[in-house]
Amino acid sequence: MDRLTPDLLLTAYANGYFPMAKEHDDPEIYWFHPEERGVLPLKEFNVPRGLKRVMKSHAFSLKVDTAFREVMQACAELNEHRKETWINPEIVEAYTQLHVLGHAHSVETWREGKLVGGLYGVSLGGAFFGESMFSRESEASKVALVTLVEILNEAGYELLDTQYVNPHLTQFGVEAMPQRRYMTKLEKALNASPNPSTLFSTVSVRRGLASLSSVK
Repeated sequence: MDRLTPDLLLTAYANGYFPMAKEHDDPEIYWFHPEERGVLPLKEFNVPRGLKRVMKSHAFSLKVDTAFREVMQACAELNEHRKETWINPEIVEAYTQLHVLGHAHSVETWREGKLVGGLYGVSLGGAFFGESMFSRESEASKVALVTLVEILNEAGYELLDTQYVNPHLTQFGVEAMPQRRYMTKLEKALNASPNPSTLFSTVSVRRGLASLSSVK
């Protein structure tokens, strides 16, 4: 099959598809278009009480797009909790190219100058497609997710696609959306125009953290 390119990836996402490898060393890319799609509601996003306390403690610092490749590589790391990954070297290279073009972003959680958690995904129109997340400290990836939602809400996004529903996302209110309904929502989101002055800016991150710290 054709190698992954930014144009191919953006066309795929616009039509409801996303790529995965079966394992890290598998050079083959497979395309998926699930019958049910995981979607996190941006306006009704639920932040668990314990996580609110973590956010208010300011134990972490948040950055955006300062370590995109490092976040991807961390998401692909094999360890005692993750025995295999669908992120192969070709996927890392292709999404890094998307990042350079402004269509892929990372939200990063730092402590004392060390990258301890984060996530990355693809941005297209008013849709954000969450790809993967990692955590080297408790709650680090969740803090990045809450920050992402704050950024997307501030910028006027309409869709946060998580691909699948899993227990980790259930606490945030993820919804299993039938394919036909998802495609209707996706089409609407692709025609939206987020505010570029707040999109993935450090100002957005600071505002998001400030708003969360005021939540009781």
